[in-house]
Amino acid sequence: MNEQIAREVVLVRAIETADQKKEVLSEDDRMYASRSARELAQWQASGKQAEVTGDDFLQQRSELIIKRITERTPAFAAFAKRRNGMKTLALALPLLALLLGAGLDRITDPHRVDLLSAPLLLIIAWNVLVYLGLLIWLCIPSHSLGWPKAGLVRHLSVGRLALPRKLPHALSSGLLSFMGEWAHLSAKLTAARLSRTIHLSAAMFAIGAVASLYARGFLSQYAAGWESTFLNASQVHSLLSTLFAPAIALFHLQGFSLAEIEALRFPQTTAVEGGARWVHLYAATIFLLVVVPRLILALVNNWRAARLAKHFPLDLDQPYFRKLNESIGVATGGMLRVLPYSFTVDEARHKGLGQIAIMLFGEQGRMMLRPSTSYGEEPQEVLRGTDLNDPQVNITAVLFNLTATPEKENHGAFLDYLAQSSARGIAVLIDESSYLERAGEQADNGARLAERVALWQQFCQFHKTTATLVNLLNPALHPLDAGVGLKVSAAA
Repeated sequence: MNEQIAREVVLVRAIETADQKKEVLSEDDRMYASRSARELAQWQASGKQAEVTGDDFLQQRSELIIKRITERTPAFAAFAKRRNGMKTLALALPLLALLLGAGLDRITDPHRVDLLSAPLLLIIAWNVLVYLGLLIWLCIPSHSLGWPKAGLVRHLSVGRLALPRKLPHALSSGLLSFMGEWAHLSAKLTAARLSRTIHLSAAMFAIGAVASLYARGFLSQYAAGWESTFLNASQVHSLLSTLFAPAIALFHLQGFSLAEIEALRFPQTTAVEGGARWVHLYAATIFLLVVVPRLILALVNNWRAARLAKHFPLDLDQPYFRKLNESIGVATGGMLRVLPYSFTVDEARHKGLGQIAIMLFGEQGRMMLRPSTSYGEEPQEVLRGTDLNDPQVNITAVLFNLTATPEKENHGAFLDYLAQSSARGIAVLIDESSYLERAGEQADNGARLAERVALWQQFCQFHKTTATLVNLLNPALHPLDAGVGLKVSAAA
């Protein structure tokens, strides 16, 4: 599944999930889209003499639904065609860098080549520091350099943040949800494109600076030399010998002696013939230390971006996709792993969890119940032998009791550990059955229930997860149709 198809599939999922009252897409619309998409996918597969795949079905279904919404809500069409801001940035930034580099000599003396040219030395030094930073990052992959910033990547992933006017509320909610989800899903792709653009811009800046040196040399006569308050000729000779050594060795350029450096000290020197020599040395050095490495890094990031765009990493094991794929017979069920926290699951509630797994994954859905974690236990110790990224598990859900009062140091620490350790994210189930049994028939039961549910929802949002209310004694009270109502936290 490529980037464009994945974007449309995620967009449709966000709209369907937000449109729980079927105001934007009726049940008939959804059934028609599924039926037509199935027929189109089967027709295409028969033409290729291949089996129908879930990717083909989801692509056809998302296109049909987007077309249907666009016909009903023209304002949505502009959003559906909206693209991120990377294309403009990828063209504008390198061009701007080239122009800035070409104008670099304007801040120096246009008639002389300074052997200790601050702008040229800064270009080389800055790029060497960048390479060292990237090398350190490769050696310590778990530590981020802090660049690019998450906010910048999010903005570039979704482009313009404003929504079209006059959209139904459910559709607006779906688009907002899509922008947040897509920004997270496409973060790696956007970061690769941004890195490619930055490396290319750095190379273009250096090319512009060198091109400017040569261009001015055709119209002016450079006088080469150096001056320094703190460095003597011997120190300058050592510095320049080290700096230009790769260029002299690789391109067989003419070297220089200590006596020549001494003779080039301003203002004694005129050095009429030496200007071109030092321009060549600087140009060759910048080419070796800046242009070539930056272009290689840009190519590497371009390869990463192209690979991610062609094979976009969309997790099709999520319940929403499994339920849809089940309609064309390509779904294989799924596994719901439940981690109770300070919760004793009796036989009746065990059956309720099994029914929830079937709601999520269809008749082939299975449930794995892990031992309950006692109140106050450290999650690192309790879950030491649990593989939170087991590929056989499709959803890992934490189970809390609504009767409990959420505490940051206990429930919150458990949530934080799981959310940070689970590559696929986690779901949170809040069981109301015990609370309703205890509350009985009291007159204000409904209000108290709503307050406690809101408390848990706010608590889970604070810990970057989403609470889903369930009733394990009667799961039908809160149906989890097609994955709607069971949200998974962002992947670690």
